Order: sequence, then C-alpha cells, then structure tokens
Amino acid sequence: MARYDGAITVFSPDGHLFQVEYAMEAVRKGTLAVGVCGKDTVVLCVEKKPVAKLQDPRTLRKIQKVDDNICVAFAGLTADARILINRARLEAQSHKLTLEDIATVEYITRYIGSVQQKYTQSGGVRPFGLSTLVAGFSSEGRPQLFHTDPSGTISEWKANATGRNSKAVREWLEKQYADTSGVETVKLALRAVLELVEPTSKNIEIAVVDREGLRIMPSDDLDEIVKLIEVEKEYANKQKNSARRQAEEARATAGND
Repeated sequence: MARYDGAITVFSPDGHLFQVEYAMEAVRKGTLAVGVCGKDTVVLCVEKKPVAKLQDPRTLRKIQKVDDNICVAFAGLTADARILINRARLEAQSHKLTLEDIATVEYITRYIGSVQQKYTQSGGVRPFGLSTLVAGFSSEGRPQLFHTDPSGTISEWKANATGRNSKAVREWLEKQYADTSGVETVKLALRAVLELVEPTSKNIEIAVVDREGLRIMPSDDLDEIVKLIEVEKEYANKQKNSARRQAEEARATAGND
C-alpha cells in the first residue's frame, strides 16, 4: 500500500487514489455545513467553532461571499478554502469584466470543481482538503445549490450536508425535506444542524441567498428562530405523547371489554 500512498498520481491496484481519500477524511473531520434550497431562497447553515476570547471571530467565517449572487460554505481545511475561494472570486470578477455579465452559480461551481480536480492528477501538489456547498441563483432566477468534493466532482442538490456526521444529517434531510420558502427554508436548515449542534447563535452561522442578494443572519434573529423551533419541537412531543396515551387507553379499554 505504501507505494500508492505517497504518490497522488498513482492508482492502487484496486482503483484508489489514497491522497484524495485522505482529503475526503479531512472533510469528514471538519465542522458541519448544511445547505437547503427552497422555492425562493437558498440557505447555508454552518457549525461555528468556539474562538479564543481575544480573537476576532470574523477571521474564521465558514461562509464566504464569492460574488453579489453567490456564496460558499465549506467543511475541511480553512487555509485551503481561503486559496480556493479567492481563486473563485477572481474568476467571477474576470467573467464580469470580460463578458459584462455576472457569473452564474453553476459556472462558478464548475470552476471550483475543475480547480479541485487539477490538484488530483499533478505531481508535486496535493488535493484541496475541503468540500464546498455553493449557493446562488441561475440566470433564469431559479435558486440552486451545488456540492463539490476534493476529487473535483460536482453535483446539484435540493438539500445536502458536508463535514462531521454529514451522513446522518443527510438522512434526516431526506426524511424531512419539503419544498419550502422564506423563513420555513431557514428553519429546515437550522433544524438539520440542531440535530448535532447546541441551539445557540454562538455555535451557528446562517447565510440566506435570495433574489436581492446575500445576507448573513444577525445573532438576535437567529436566536429567535432557534427558540421558535424549540417551542415547536416541545409542542410536537406533547402531541405525540398525548396520542400515545390515548392509544394505550383505547387498547386497555378494548382488552377489558
């Protein structure tokens, strides 16, 4: 295995590129990022790591703006993300300067994927250790959510997760996803993250992309939605318990008869 483990351009006999797989492992160890595409918005929700008391939290954002209509959330190595996102920003501005039109979210996603793929088949380099969720609107005004991984593979999703425990969150989204709009899309993304993250704005960051552009949700608004979700969850549990008690009473009554 060691012969194939050290060289990125050499396949193992069973068809693996181990350095790419190691990069994917770095993604799985990264903080959770969730994206949900609604009827009129795309929401990116990420888990925030605790920062030192004297550190400026703005230097550790997991959601980055690429252009007025496009933003990226990532899981994995922050330093790698800085380089890749800066290249995407440069490409977006070059596209605008050359064609006098803004780049679409699909165009930027394909560019990010192509850069990541180049770093899987060149000597003297290593793959980017991050996975991205790219949110924005198509040229027809349709909200879109794309995913890229360290191998350079790109795919479009209605909802997706990357980072730690992303498989469990993705399975939760498959069961709970609905074609929502506005604040309901925000609540769906937030509920997915709250499956693993403590419910407070100190641990969560949300970006909402709509036709007017990108906005980062303020902490106060985020806390209000978290409280609303907690109330709804408590009410749903009470209803479930009440229904269970009624069913048990009905069975007991039927048994006595």
